[in-house]
Amino acid sequence: MRDLVEAVEGLREGRLRSVELIREALARARLVQLRHNCFVHIDAEGSMAAAEMADALIQGCVVEGVRPPGALLGVPLAHKDMFEREGRPTSCASKVREPRAARRSATVVSRLDLAGAVDLGTLNMAEFALGATGHNATTGDCRNAWDPEFISGGSSSGSAVAVATGSVFASLGSDTGGSVRIPASANGVVGLKPTYGLIPRTGSMKLSPSIDVIGPMARSARDIALLLEVLAGADGLDACSSSRPRPRYAHELARGVEGLRIGVPRNHFPVGVAPVIRAAMEAALAALEGAGAILVPLDVPEDVAAMAELSRAVVYAEATALHGEALRRLGARYTPQVRLRASTGLGIPAPLYLEALQWRLPLLRRFVAQVFSRCDVLHTPTIPIPVPRRDETDVGAGPALWELLAQLVRCTAPFNYLGLPAISVPAGLDSRGLPIGAQYVARPFAEAVLLRVAAVQQREVLLPALPSAD
Repeated sequence: MRDLVEAVEGLREGRLRSVELIREALARARLVQLRHNCFVHIDAEGSMAAAEMADALIQGCVVEGVRPPGALLGVPLAHKDMFEREGRPTSCASKVREPRAARRSATVVSRLDLAGAVDLGTLNMAEFALGATGHNATTGDCRNAWDPEFISGGSSSGSAVAVATGSVFASLGSDTGGSVRIPASANGVVGLKPTYGLIPRTGSMKLSPSIDVIGPMARSARDIALLLEVLAGADGLDACSSSRPRPRYAHELARGVEGLRIGVPRNHFPVGVAPVIRAAMEAALAALEGAGAILVPLDVPEDVAAMAELSRAVVYAEATALHGEALRRLGARYTPQVRLRASTGLGIPAPLYLEALQWRLPLLRRFVAQVFSRCDVLHTPTIPIPVPRRDETDVGAGPALWELLAQLVRCTAPFNYLGLPAISVPAGLDSRGLPIGAQYVARPFAEAVLLRVAAVQQREVLLPALPSAD
């Protein structure tokens, strides 16, 4: 199965045609949809027309002997149903919003359009991004790419499944508590949560503006590097977006991990990790050490255990504020589980919310000083337990449900609170043949270092091919 970079190179060299790629992607998407329910909308007519235009442009450049414009010209992508696209309704996988075509496209969508990507459609998600499992009583559950009896992870469920099954080469999701990394891990793809502010959020659905980030998923670290070069950088409309110079992410991949210090936590993160996950983590670390990395055992700050709760206080307080009017007027349109989650902020006192915000910068400084003075990258599992079944994590599953949900975000949510970049990289399969992900975390705006680690792990830890569409 090709990755994004291989497809781009094939198109530019005339070995591939966009029309063929899109036709193949559409056929795969329709087949995948029957089994995994990862799409909300497939735009066959629009994507074929865009592919024909891309082929004409590429052919003209080949004849004239010039490089085709657009880093992603002619490749099929699709994204979580939370990004505005001019002329297309965005529902956030809910019945609450009235279908209304957007007047302009989200910044990230516009940047991908300018790079020449072909938009295949919109992808399923947890309703309003409030859920880590992939369940959705409105659009139907999105199901794991390797086995539909298991969760896809969420909230960017359709994005991970569409990439893993080969329907598209890459996809955008959002990450507020792990919503890119959790489904990336559960479906065996690479998923990046960038530093808060690296990618502008203009025109995307808000859940918790203090914490939300947009992140890409793809089949390889080099695919993520290519996407970041298109997506990163301020747009002048998102006040929280960073205007820092953009690194040459793809160029940085060649540096490898020789001499890179990888921190291996002795506290908090190893607690309660399932044996099969622990074995996969040890194998991934051994492979990186064999490639020249230096493993550094260390203790993370004890207050990391509270960061998931601090993150939860911020997220639910802000989500309830954003949904307040809709909950009062249209509460019956929310699915029961999501209505409960969107109302959770009503039980969070304002002083607690403000205190959670005020503690964020001091805790970030402490974490960076204590951890990244000793290492360049911190290693943890992405999900510390094997991928759960869908029936184990559905409404009415019993008391064990809440412990499972807490476990899904235990290793990811602290880094949302801190705003640090983190990446999930495939690290093996469990005894049931379901993916395991390793997470790597770095200091702010050190995405290039994370991509170097991810690229080496993918090279050294060989995994079975991604699942076929049928």
